[in-house]
Amino acid sequence: MSKTVKDLTAGTAGGIAQVLVGQPFDIVKVRMQTAPAGTYSGMLQCAGGILKNEGPLAFYKGTLTPLLGIGVCVSIQFAALEYSKRYFARQNVLNGRGGPDGMALGSGQLFVSGVFAGLANGVVSGPVEHIRIRLQTQSATNPVYAGPFDAMKKIFTQHGVAGIYKGQVVTLWREALGYGIYFWAYEKLMQREMAKKGIRRDQVNPANAVLFGAAAGYALWAVIYPIDMIKSRMQTDGFSHSDGQKYKSTLDCVRTVWRTEGIAAFTRGLGPTLIRSPFANGATFLGFELASRLLHNDI
Repeated sequence: MSKTVKDLTAGTAGGIAQVLVGQPFDIVKVRMQTAPAGTYSGMLQCAGGILKNEGPLAFYKGTLTPLLGIGVCVSIQFAALEYSKRYFARQNVLNGRGGPDGMALGSGQLFVSGVFAGLANGVVSGPVEHIRIRLQTQSATNPVYAGPFDAMKKIFTQHGVAGIYKGQVVTLWREALGYGIYFWAYEKLMQREMAKKGIRRDQVNPANAVLFGAAAGYALWAVIYPIDMIKSRMQTDGFSHSDGQKYKSTLDCVRTVWRTEGIAAFTRGLGPTLIRSPFANGATFLGFELASRLLHNDI
């Protein structure tokens, strides 16, 4: 099995772990981001309303799409990240940097590797998250879409590829900036742990993968949350004036939200995101690290 296939497989394990742990928090975040101002007094009221009106299974509404899609997305992220890291390691060896194998990458190299991973991931994550958000925010009593495949079919039939990729510009901005920070933070913490204890990566305690993943998740959201809110608005907006389109473009969305709702709108739904983040991101990196060790016969 090639290194790339192993990275894809390990990334899939991390992606599945992320979805199963993070989905209930994510639906609360999306509902709060996209609801009119004043709909919810806080995340507990939002979560309580979902539980009371739609039942406990509603917290996993639209899960099939991310379970399939995010599994693919995270596998692409890690495969692209590891490919880029190996590229920079080869350059480091040629230039006498980064230790004997060149894998002690600098901050700039790690950030660029993360940006590359984010952009590669964005090609898939844009449509996946668009469909998921449509399912998460539709009416429980009168749903427009019967499920993810019905949603994809209807959106593609009516609006073509552009409809499927609605909100893609802001998605790519989010993925590039966010994953640049995300993987930089995680890898620097890993480097620090290995240097401090004089151990190999496969000897790092799995509990640290959870802790480092949690820290990286907070770094990610500290940078991208307002961008993520705009993405959610764009991906729940109408496709044309005839079906209630509010925003002409990403920039128009930013201006409109700022003018009509103020700066507070850019952080609405942050609470469930911050609660979700350490669990979902810790699970992601734990799944990846353990799967990688298994695939490389290190455990």
